Amino acid sequence: ATLIPALAIPLSLAGTFAVMAASGMSLDNLSLMALVVATGFVVDDAIVMIENIVRYIEQGKSGKEAAEVGARQIGFTVLSLTISLVAVFLPLMLMPGVTGRLFHQFAWVLSIAVVISMLISLTLTPMMCAYLLKADALPEGEDAHERAHASGKVTWWSRLVGLYERSLDLVLAHPPPTLGVAGAAVSLTVPLYVAIPKGLLPDTDTGLVTAVCQADHPLAFDQMQQRPLDVATAFVRAAA
Repeated sequence: ATLIPALAIPLSLAGTFAVMAASGMSLDNLSLMALVVATGFVVDDAIVMIENIVRYIEQGKSGKEAAEVGARQIGFTVLSLTISLVAVFLPLMLMPGVTGRLFHQFAWVLSIAVVISMLISLTLTPMMCAYLLKADALPEGEDAHERAHASGKVTWWSRLVGLYERSLDLVLAHPPPTLGVAGAAVSLTVPLYVAIPKGLLPDTDTGLVTAVCQADHPLAFDQMQQRPLDVATAFVRAAA
């Protein structure tokens, strides 16, 4: 199962490079950053499809049947997720001004990678699942920790699954406190957004000092030329 996303990720990125080359986009820092961000979305598409197909294989279906049923069931979900992600970056594609010119290629590269990942998840990933996934080669299922406790063999994986189930049961049994914590976390973002500094580019210390010399009355050029030298000398003495 690990081989399938390991192939889907580089194929999605390779398709993105092909579209970038065909459309005349350059490989700069922003496009590389978009590819790094897109890698997470590419992994999600492949894993969501694989997990749904594995679920049907665990129920006793053959690989081809599980791939067909699982891909048909989850296909619309993958499509809707892709549309949602592209819609998020659509304002960056249409943004005018300097900011729009900076992030235009970033948004396009990310959107292209997500769309190609969707196509691979709906076509190549189910095909590989049909031929590569076997029921006897799958990892432990969701009831593995019950079987481990019954047989007296407790592994770290069964402990982790049991801890997750107990914490999930605790959260689901107390909805008001859970919603209160979530609401408090969201409310905390408002003062944080107001407090943090905002700007297109961060303020950095470049080590340069800019000074303007202005005379109170008209001076000769030679005298005015001496004023900046005096100011520079004063700055050097102050720094020393």
